[in-house]
Amino acid sequence: MDHLPKVAFVFPGHGSQFVGMGKDVCKSFPVARAVFDEADATLGFPLSKICFEGPAEELCLPFNVQPALLTFSLALLAVMRSSTAYTNPIYAAGHSLGEYTALAASGMIDLRDAITLTRQRGQLMYQSGMQRLGTARIVIGLSDDVVAEIAADAGVYVANYNYPGQVVISGEPSRIEKATMLANELGAYKIIPMAGSVAFHSPLMQSAADGLAQAIAKIHFNEPKFAVISNISASPITSTLGLQDELTLQMCNPVQWSKSMSYLLSKKVELFVEIGSGNVLAGIMKRTDKHAHVTNIRDTHTLTDYLLNGFKLWHYRAR
Repeated sequence: MDHLPKVAFVFPGHGSQFVGMGKDVCKSFPVARAVFDEADATLGFPLSKICFEGPAEELCLPFNVQPALLTFSLALLAVMRSSTAYTNPIYAAGHSLGEYTALAASGMIDLRDAITLTRQRGQLMYQSGMQRLGTARIVIGLSDDVVAEIAADAGVYVANYNYPGQVVISGEPSRIEKATMLANELGAYKIIPMAGSVAFHSPLMQSAADGLAQAIAKIHFNEPKFAVISNISASPITSTLGLQDELTLQMCNPVQWSKSMSYLLSKKVELFVEIGSGNVLAGIMKRTDKHAHVTNIRDTHTLTDYLLNGFKLWHYRAR
């Protein structure tokens, strides 16, 4: 019962947000409120109020939701770190935007820099989407190779390889319609439109990537406390070398989440802990490996449980 597992932290990305996220946690834990206060001071406006009160339309704007999700995850992590039970994970990974959270959690990016950078990333993506409209769809029930062929035939791009049987495609709206038709013809189980007018992780984001490269060049990176898994290579980022290229390339290339999770499984990670809004990544992991142990830190209840027990009871509690 006293065995501590090999843990990987995973941090969610765009799409897991909701109005009210962080409100109860900040009321219960001053250390979490301090992280939101830091975000408000860094940005010069009350991001916390948008998180706690909305409206949803304002929260979901890319330049608000990206620093908001990062701040909420790091606020939860700050509470975890206040516990004597806390130890660093073996690895961390973040889905798209969540990669920035993972880098901040590892110490590679300072909190203020991470907040500023995600705000700029969101602004650049929003501007790029306004200049060249795009959209995205989740394709369920076809193999990665088949979806990649459909994308090539339709002139769109694979944005995310989430797990075997779920792939996200993005591109120009008319070409996405063609890809949807082809996917249906080939027997896709379900195709789900994604909100927004941005072609995430595709060459349509090149202007945003160029702007982001200039912003990243001003950031000082630190050596990590633990390895972060790259969205691009699905292998560990263990030093600051190449980090600027990693984050710039991520804008225009697919998120290799399925390979990233397979890598962690190959390294005998025993417990995957999703820290942040929702439970999307925990669900993806269960579809990647139904035997994987996953859990969430996402609210006051789960934080209290962690502060009392840490992960000592992980093999009974993980689900």
